[in-house]
Amino acid sequence: MYEYELSQLRSADLRRQAQQERLAREAVRGRRAARREAAGHETEGEVHTGLSRRLRFLRTA
Repeated sequence: MYEYELSQLRSADLRRQAQQERLAREAVRGRRAARREAAGHETEGEVHTGLSRRLRFLRTA
């Protein structure tokens, strides 16, 4: 009976740990999405064609 109780405790502990890890990953994804959304609002309307980089290279060449 003792081994069974230990097994049940270990199983419950593993479930709690897995739930905590899922919550942590969800929080990280939420923060990333919020940063992406905020960055999208800041740069909205700007166009980056890479032309300035090419011109800078041509001037130095």
